[in-house]
Order: sequence, then C-alpha cells, then structure tokens
Amino acid sequence: MELWNKDVESKFFTESVKFATPEQLFYVTDKNRYLAYWPKGYDGKKSTLQSRNALIGNFTEKWTTDLIQEVVIDKGLFAVQGAICDEIALTNMSPADVVISKSKNINQRPEEIVAIIEVKMSIVWNWELQGGKTLSCIGDYKTHQGNPGLLRSDSMLKGIGKSINIRVSSFKAATIPIIVMGNTPITNSYYPKVDHLKVAGIIQGFWSVNPQPLDDNGENIKKTEKQGFNRFDSFEELRNAFNVLLSEERNFFSSMKSKKELGKIIETANREGTYEKKAEVFLKLIKEE
Repeated sequence: MELWNKDVESKFFTESVKFATPEQLFYVTDKNRYLAYWPKGYDGKKSTLQSRNALIGNFTEKWTTDLIQEVVIDKGLFAVQGAICDEIALTNMSPADVVISKSKNINQRPEEIVAIIEVKMSIVWNWELQGGKTLSCIGDYKTHQGNPGLLRSDSMLKGIGKSINIRVSSFKAATIPIIVMGNTPITNSYYPKVDHLKVAGIIQGFWSVNPQPLDDNGENIKKTEKQGFNRFDSFEELRNAFNVLLSEERNFFSSMKSKKELGKIIETANREGTYEKKAEVFLKLIKEE
C-alpha cells in the first residue's frame, strides 16, 4: 500500500469535484486561475476558502483509516474512524479521528482501544484546475503561501491539546498510546517540544506518512533527536513502527509529589520480586492521593 503522495491528492480533487463546485475547492485569482493555494509572490485580490476544510478532513481521516487497517489486519484488530468513548473524553462532539481497536464498533470501551491516531493532514502541493477538467500539480509547499498539515501551529496545538485532554480524562487512558499523524514535516521550533511530549509520555509520536513532500527532495527532516517526530518512507517502515508501539503494554504516569513521598513509593515498590510487579505497585501508589 502506498503512503501519501501526489496521486492521493489528485484523487481527492477528482472525487470532490463530483459533488463540490470548483469554487469550493480552489482559490480563484484575478486572472481566473483556479489554484489550491495562493502562489508565493501573488499580490492580487484574495478571498478566504473554508469549504474545503471539511472535505479534506473527511478524506484524510478515511484515507488514514484504510492505511491503518492494512497495518493491523494480520493482528485481528480494526481501524475505526470517528470512534466514541466518553470515559476517555472521546465524545460525540470530539470523537477520535481513528482508533486501533479490538472492536469495529463506533462506541468503544477503553479496554478495547489499543491506540489513538489524531489526523492532521491537508493538501500539501499546489494544484491548478484548468478548463474545469484538467488538474495539474504546479509546485510543492515551498512554492505557495499556505502552511499545510503539521507545518501549521494551530494543527500542532490542536493535536497536543486533544491528546492532553485524553490523558487527563481518566486513568483508563494511561495504557493507550496516542499518535498525531500528518503528511508534512514540522517546523524547527517544534523539534524540542515533540521530543519532550514523547519523553513525558503524553504523545508517543508525531508521524508523517509523506516520504517526499518536496519535489526537489530538499530539506525534509527524517526524525528529531528523541524521535518525537518521524517521517516514514515506506509502508513496511510504518508497519514496523506500529508493531513496536503495540508490542507490549505501556503506562503513562504523572504526579507532583515531594521527594519524601516519592522515595516511600519507590521503597515499597522495590519489595516486589519482579520488574513487572514493582511497576504495578509503583503505578498504583503514584495514582493514590
């Protein structure tokens, strides 16, 4: 199965024009050109384009669901779009974009969910619609004025905010890994932030499934120092990463305790005979008031 590329974006437009007007999908320039983004250097009259957001949101979530289903199909698991689990803050108003689950139901229980994927993708390249029919790619994201996908601060902040909301909703969310999946690199200013979020256990990674977002194969980060961000260049590489993520149960824990309290917890936990039992007691005690 292919990862994100120009063909996927072309498919989005060719499918969308069947039920949406060109004006709902493209910006219209002073010279009546229909473009996915305003080109760099364009200083003519501009308009806003909100109608495409819902369309690309639905498309990318469905595309990601299909991709993840291929990743987990041999594990007997299901990729479920729009899953709801009130106990961990996945509500009707704010469902998960995609979950990996033991159940294919929309309404989920925490113990059924084995991973949560928040999708932060958008159109990466610039496209032109000519004559209402012919679609042409006219440049990568360095050639237009838009900030697609994970290059947008609001996309990053929304992904972080929702992940934190899930983490603090219930102890039942403590064993569920969370991935923010995009189709672009991230900006330099977020390198230390994503690494810190991974080390802190809040988000297990910001993953890009677009191997070549730049046409000249220019500056395109593969991973940050602590792998808070990763770019995947093949389906097999992505599947291996999910295999590692799902290979054993992990636990998120956080607290604000004095060194004395923490020392007592460590001492008590250390009396257990195995590493697993030590961890169980530690996690139990650190959650107590």
